[in-house]
Amino acid sequence: MTDTAKEVLGESQPRGKSRSQWSDVWKQFRSHKGAMMGAFVLLFITFGVLFGPYLWDIDPTKLDIRNKDWRPVYMPLFSCSWTDLCIPPESLERMKYGWSHPLGTDNLGRDILASLIHGGRVSIAVGWVAMILAMLIGTAVGVASGYVKWLDGLLMRFTDLVLALPLLPLLLVIMLLFRDALRATFGPELGVFILIVCVIGATSWMQTARIVRADILALKEREFILAARSIGTPPMKMVTRHLLPNVLSPIMVSATLGLATAIITESAISFLGLGFPSDFPTWGKLLFDATDRIQNFPERALWPGLMISLVVLAVNYIGDGLRDALDPRIRGR
Repeated sequence: MTDTAKEVLGESQPRGKSRSQWSDVWKQFRSHKGAMMGAFVLLFITFGVLFGPYLWDIDPTKLDIRNKDWRPVYMPLFSCSWTDLCIPPESLERMKYGWSHPLGTDNLGRDILASLIHGGRVSIAVGWVAMILAMLIGTAVGVASGYVKWLDGLLMRFTDLVLALPLLPLLLVIMLLFRDALRATFGPELGVFILIVCVIGATSWMQTARIVRADILALKEREFILAARSIGTPPMKMVTRHLLPNVLSPIMVSATLGLATAIITESAISFLGLGFPSDFPTWGKLLFDATDRIQNFPERALWPGLMISLVVLAVNYIGDGLRDALDPRIRGR
């Protein structure tokens, strides 16, 4: 049989390597410049807060009153006489700064760079764990509501009820009610961490549940689901093998956005003074501590606010790239 006949009959081997679905997803994601930049920023900050203490081993809770109110090393760059935004020369002479504390110190002599590194560990850890918890709850509720018909009305009305609640006052009430009990049981840091993660996860699953439910309802009418049901596929296997893999795309996109929401919520709770103890740094707590003297030391609010903004912006760009990469209608372009 000639090669032409083999090609006509479909017996010829492909000349190149066959690409998997995930290779196509990665290729599309890689072509999204904003998503790649967001992934780089997120990985850079994550590795910075993970390995930063090994490079900058100053204790963020150490008090050094003799070296309090140091300014960042870049502050002398703003010394000039042609604008009011610059630092007057007489103030520059009294300013304390140096490379031993490159971002300065607070009013108690604690190093701001060390506080940013350790605070980032807590904020990002809260964001990841709360996001995973919210995704698990939202996916379970969405799948149960979409697949089990008699549960649909009950679960969706409960979801609408939680969506209608004012979340920030609810978060503050829960923190006030359970904070002392958990701190006494697990310790001041671990108890508050568990409480914040559970509170954020329990109030952030609703959007994921509604998205997953809508996709499950649409998939139930597809031919491959009807075929699997006709051959007697058990319900659990139907969900795990046929339905969940096909709703992975919206779950992953919702997870990235949930990570940003969790970090902002933790920062808001800490900013309001109901988060971790006063000597335990987080980005939100650093913002809260900087508000009292923000007119004299604006850089103390700049750095934690910048870290929160960069992480949230990077996660949003990653979610945008994942949405485009996981959508087969866009991936083929």
